[in-house]
Amino acid sequence: MATEPKSTPKTHTTVHTFHAQHETFPYTALAGWQPLFEQEKPVAEIFHVAYLRQDSDSESQRRPLTFVFNGGPGAASAYLHMGALGPKRIQFGPNGSLPPSPVRLVDNAESWLSFSDLVFVDPVGTGFSRALPKDSSDAQKSAEPSQPKASPSAPAAKAEEPPKEAPFWDVERDLKSLGEFIQGFLSRHKRWLSPIFIAGESYGGFRVARLAKELQAKFGVGLSGAILISPAIEFSLLETNDYNLTTWMALFPSYVAAAAHHGLSAWGQDLAELLPKAERFAQQQLLPLLAMGEAMPEVERQAIYQEMAAGIGLTTEYVAQKGGRIDIHSFARQLLRSQRQVVGLYDASVTTVDPFPDRPTFEGSDPTLEGLDRLFTAAINSHLRETLQVDTELTYHLLNFEVFKGWQFTLKGESKQGFIGAMDELRASMALNPHMQVTIHHGFYDLVTPYFASNHLVHLMKLDPRLKANLTLRHYRGGHMFYTWDPSRLEWFAAMQQLYGEAASREAT
Repeated sequence: MATEPKSTPKTHTTVHTFHAQHETFPYTALAGWQPLFEQEKPVAEIFHVAYLRQDSDSESQRRPLTFVFNGGPGAASAYLHMGALGPKRIQFGPNGSLPPSPVRLVDNAESWLSFSDLVFVDPVGTGFSRALPKDSSDAQKSAEPSQPKASPSAPAAKAEEPPKEAPFWDVERDLKSLGEFIQGFLSRHKRWLSPIFIAGESYGGFRVARLAKELQAKFGVGLSGAILISPAIEFSLLETNDYNLTTWMALFPSYVAAAAHHGLSAWGQDLAELLPKAERFAQQQLLPLLAMGEAMPEVERQAIYQEMAAGIGLTTEYVAQKGGRIDIHSFARQLLRSQRQVVGLYDASVTTVDPFPDRPTFEGSDPTLEGLDRLFTAAINSHLRETLQVDTELTYHLLNFEVFKGWQFTLKGESKQGFIGAMDELRASMALNPHMQVTIHHGFYDLVTPYFASNHLVHLMKLDPRLKANLTLRHYRGGHMFYTWDPSRLEWFAAMQQLYGEAASREAT
């Protein structure tokens, strides 16, 4: 791997004016690096962008402060930054359609800056965040050109060493890094008495669920709210195999929603009526079918296959062949196959042409992942380097697959085997802090982290009645990034504005 130039750990400060929601106010944008330490020595630099309303010190203390991160693992915060929450956002089509290049940035009337200061955090290995050499001698060695050995019998070159960021790529070290960053930011900017919120998307939602407990129990950071956006909370619900029942149940309502969007569900098109029916079917008919398998009489199985096929827009023969277990890749290709189109995994309302229709599996690019790279890469680089005047030769890693491939999900000292999860930590954090608000949001057309998985988990939480009012589920038209849909972003903004307003009222009493 080529050695990248080291960033300069300075903060770039610019002043701007926010215009939205019938109000105007000045704010400061801080873009820079904050060090992480081990044994009082810097080991990494976390790049972040903070937007802080210009207020008096006493007013700043009362103003909410939200720390925002995305997921992956390996994703930078640019998705939420430039897609939904920041003062500038990408202009998508009204229903989240991908615009042509070059990308267009517009003032974001739905920026959360209107009710909260914002800090967008890039974990180590994403964005401009990097690990530092172990010591100055290592740095010197890395800067010196290697010299060939004189001996012709020198051993073969060693395999390429893992990136210096690799030690940060595990569940525990990642959470520790984020906790240390938040502590450091609160100290540097004298914001320990502000109402603190954390918001994360996808794997970032997993981070939020875990951090909700860790920040309060290990770092002394009290939370007013935890916001999970299209979260992956329990990874067992993402695994599809013959022996896992719940995943298939959780996916079914999103399949129905996608089929209805494309006019292929025989059950109808009104999601308000359609989805409750799909949820009941998944729990009361599909789940028993999956549990019983061939122990269920053939006639009953065929009746369920027929009803299931009608709901999700596929043939009864195909559903029966799959035994009711239809993975997201198969569904994405099969739904519109007669039209030579494939639906997106992260937003099944989005389609693309299948470039290889005669091959047994889809070998093209997913339009809702790879299709977004050109938009967010251009947007974040333009915004950081031009508007916020960040001066660095580093490459901004929007989605670093090296992080994703190298991620260690096993917890040190964890005796449990199997898939990692965060629901227990979220439940414990709500009991630890009975004032903390938790809110979970999904898009109906997301096949990767389906909304009904979170509904299912919430129904199993056994929350004390005194805590139930602190948790809300809200879902929207759209996919994994439902906020790219104009109506959904407006609806979400209104819900969050209400949440923060109620939190501010509680703080005042």
